[in-house]
Amino acid sequence: MRYGWHDKGGALAAAAAAVIAIAVTSAAPAQAQGVGYRTLGYADQAQDSFIPSDRLPGVIEDDQGTTAAVPDRLKRTVVAFNSHEAPGTIVIDTGNTMLYYVLGQNRAIRYGVGVGREGFTWAGVKTVARKAEWPDWHPPAAMIARQPYLPRFMAGGPGNPLGAAAMYLGSSDYRIHGTNDPSTIGKFVSSGCIRLTNEDIRDLYSRVSVGAKVIVLPKGSSQQLEANAIQPKRNVALTTSTRPSSHRVMISGLN
Repeated sequence: MRYGWHDKGGALAAAAAAVIAIAVTSAAPAQAQGVGYRTLGYADQAQDSFIPSDRLPGVIEDDQGTTAAVPDRLKRTVVAFNSHEAPGTIVIDTGNTMLYYVLGQNRAIRYGVGVGREGFTWAGVKTVARKAEWPDWHPPAAMIARQPYLPRFMAGGPGNPLGAAAMYLGSSDYRIHGTNDPSTIGKFVSSGCIRLTNEDIRDLYSRVSVGAKVIVLPKGSSQQLEANAIQPKRNVALTTSTRPSSHRVMISGLN
């Protein structure tokens, strides 16, 4: 069968290749700068631009394709732990922005977290009431009162500030959840929720059972939780979600 054109000397193929090359080289700088992504007023701070995390400058991708933008001291590791709490308990050291999952035999998995900003930190004992992967987000009434421009509902997914998973603490509005902005880990930025990187929340989520005890220490606590770190330090295996993700959204100062 013949079509209504002839490619003399491969000219058509060459022209097509040139067009593709121009499109690729033109798109890369725009993606790197977040061009084409609009800013929404979801945060108290002006750090809410829609920027794909896989295009953030200075961020190294790990083998899973997720971001690894946290300092070494905040990366997941196993440590010696001074506690008589039962295995499966979560202890949150607010002042040092660390979360510990108790393994037993004086060991715990330590995760770096983001915690409540000034005026929004809290302390107490809760239990995990329920768990959800890629949860929907319903901003609580108090948050909407402070920030009336917030959406009343956001479906779960890559653009949701709760990230890949959430664990809901008792009947409160507090959650332990993921975030699509790993630069907030180790900082006092939330409205009281505890946030982990998406890769860390997936790992923690796979270990924690509904009904697990959660202890949140006050910001000024002097309790020494860690003994000497177990050597060699190692990262704990990551369990991945089955839900695909593409672009992620950075929304700071929410939960």
